[in-house]
Amino acid sequence: MLKNRTLERQLEEQVIERLRLGGLIGHSAPMQELYKQIVRAAVSEASVLIEGESGVGKELVSRALHENSNRDKGPYVRVHCAALAENLLESELFGHARGAFTGAETARAGRFEAADGGTLLLDEIGEISPQIQVKLLRVLQEREVERLGENKPRKVDVRIIAATNQDLAAMVRAGKFREDLYYRLRVLPLRVPPCASGGRTSLCSRLIC
Repeated sequence: MLKNRTLERQLEEQVIERLRLGGLIGHSAPMQELYKQIVRAAVSEASVLIEGESGVGKELVSRALHENSNRDKGPYVRVHCAALAENLLESELFGHARGAFTGAETARAGRFEAADGGTLLLDEIGEISPQIQVKLLRVLQEREVERLGENKPRKVDVRIIAATNQDLAAMVRAGKFREDLYYRLRVLPLRVPPCASGGRTSLCSRLIC
């Protein structure tokens, strides 16, 4: 019985590796369903919203989406939205022109331009300010960015993946997150099973759950 179970796990891990699911390991029904959703979502160009508790592996899901997509040869860029103040995040995302603000001695491309032809992960998307929400919505609608201090739109070809541990739907109802941006991001929703749900459901990096 143990031998059969070991063989079953080996075969499953081989399938996961072929699908380039990277560090995603799990054997429960919710995890198997998540694998299927990842593979289906990967072939699409639509925006993806990944929801789940902190530490369950949302970034691993994002990377798996990129590596199984037609953009896998392009750049994969991650921005941790909660780690930067609003003015720094704006420059980080959209770039800036020389002299746009004190200390901007040279022009700099933002993460949208850096991710051109690939995938951009906006991690902890629920932390962005209303001002950044407006600018992000415009990028999603127009597929172009304007660097701070410029009046020159630049076309970008980027697939957006957003991740959050917050209840964005509740934030929309409370007026803390734009409804139009929420639906632009949540074209393909994915929910990562929580570690606290019991059983072997969490991603937990390369641990077999």
